[in-house]
Amino acid sequence: MKNPVSITSIGTISPLGSSPSEVWNNYRSDKHFFKEANFDGSPGLGAFLPEYLQEEVEKLRGENTRYRYLDRSVLYAILAARKAVKNSGISESAGINIGSSRGATELFEKYHSEYINTGKTSTYTSPSTTLGNISSWVAQDLQINGPEFSHSVTCSTGMHSILNAIAWIRSGMADSFIAGGSEAPLTGFTLAQMKAMKIFAMENHDYPCRSLDMDKTKNSMILGEGAGVISLKNGIEDDSVTFIKGIGFANEKLKHGASLSKKGKCLQKSMKMALGDMKPEEVDAVVMHAPGTIGGDLAEVNALKEVFGKTLPAMTSNKWKTGHSFAASGIFSLEMAVMMLEHQEFLNVPFSGFQQRPEKLENILVNSVGFGGNAVSIMVGKYC
Repeated sequence: MKNPVSITSIGTISPLGSSPSEVWNNYRSDKHFFKEANFDGSPGLGAFLPEYLQEEVEKLRGENTRYRYLDRSVLYAILAARKAVKNSGISESAGINIGSSRGATELFEKYHSEYINTGKTSTYTSPSTTLGNISSWVAQDLQINGPEFSHSVTCSTGMHSILNAIAWIRSGMADSFIAGGSEAPLTGFTLAQMKAMKIFAMENHDYPCRSLDMDKTKNSMILGEGAGVISLKNGIEDDSVTFIKGIGFANEKLKHGASLSKKGKCLQKSMKMALGDMKPEEVDAVVMHAPGTIGGDLAEVNALKEVFGKTLPAMTSNKWKTGHSFAASGIFSLEMAVMMLEHQEFLNVPFSGFQQRPEKLENILVNSVGFGGNAVSIMVGKYC
């Protein structure tokens, strides 16, 4: 991009916590945040919000009687958005685009079960399970009057929200935007779907999600929950956290519903677009999507080899630690990249064969890809 877009703040709630210092300290540790749980009678692993954040969610339900009927995906987004705008100076006319891959998972399952058992359902079923519910309630909570909309583009939803925000800002239809993703997928039905696809981790050991372990012989994806929201303004702002220097997006021809080619063609296209006029060697690191599946991890690594050749940048991921939170995952990866830039410290995957550490951290590429062969790549870095 000829002119950068400023990221003025980031607000997240995740298994790593919510304050920047807490999140950073947890990133620097070698521990993961998975717990065994009973998902509607089915045992499995999940990355849950810490207890104090779960208490904040319940407090939010009691704070306003209207919040009592909202799904956790909406409540997570409200909490993350509050943190994002607290010190960002966002205007009342700012736009809002917070998406979700699965939407109101818990409530939809609850109301559908109610209907199957009784033939009736609650008055609040329809308004509380529509996807647009997320951004609408964030707008209500923050008292923002700008455009607000939600969408779903599977696992790359949060990163697509950033693309949408940039388009609106550049068009002059909004002076600033908050964008992100929210997901609350830790339910028995969702877990069963992942198991049916045979991509879910079935073993619990030191590092059960083997993201970027290219020697693994079993799929090892684990679900996580949370929300991430960033504040964006056009141009160079004095209060910027960092800058978006390039954006890329692409899809590829489908072979099946979870399609991704062996060489990650959509990722190749999105990374090349995000690079723009930059030379490949100017990219110091890549925060990869790498969900811990054999095919997904390999396709992304193959895509990097096609784009960068033999001079591969340092590669890392956070899913071995936080799990895959679908729509929110790209925002968590972006936050990780911003923190590495701020602290000038590269965070590697302890068990991965990729242990290259960059000499500097000025430009970091963040990837996100989802079912349907859609990909987004965003370049963040310093501005000189």
